[in-house]
Amino acid sequence: MRLDQTDRGLAAAAPVGAFDSLDYVTVMIGDQTLGLPIGRVHDVFITNRITLVPRAPSEIVGLLNLRGRVVTAICLRRRLGRPATARQDREGKTELVAVGIDHEGEAYALIVDAVGEVMRLDQSTFETTPVHLDRNWAALTTGVHRLDDRLLVILDVDAILRLDLQAAA
Repeated sequence: MRLDQTDRGLAAAAPVGAFDSLDYVTVMIGDQTLGLPIGRVHDVFITNRITLVPRAPSEIVGLLNLRGRVVTAICLRRRLGRPATARQDREGKTELVAVGIDHEGEAYALIVDAVGEVMRLDQSTFETTPVHLDRNWAALTTGVHRLDDRLLVILDVDAILRLDLQAAA
């Protein structure tokens, strides 16, 4: 894994790999651990400089500049149907933890509560999305891994980034 410095000095970029990899970058939304396929993750960083976009869907937090590139920031909490929260540093500025992803030639930042570890899991622990999982969440997942002490919900990055921008306009 390559380490880079960005915005506030915290960043890690994952090597691009196969999308069906069983290696995941874990993120937290509330107390739920979620997995992003490591092949889709390019950066992990903290930012406090977001430009709001008027009349954008509520999931779009705004735009940010990441090493000279304009990045659309999407609140994963809101995308999953949870209320947004703000984290503030000692000076009262809002800090956002983000995972950088490229999708169809565009750069996105998924705003999350926290970033965890990189996990390599065996195919045998992967299961289809449980029928009792919230419908909003189920539409944005590819399945789950049953771990010893918790369930790791694997996110479908393409589904998360498929925002209905026409309806919002």
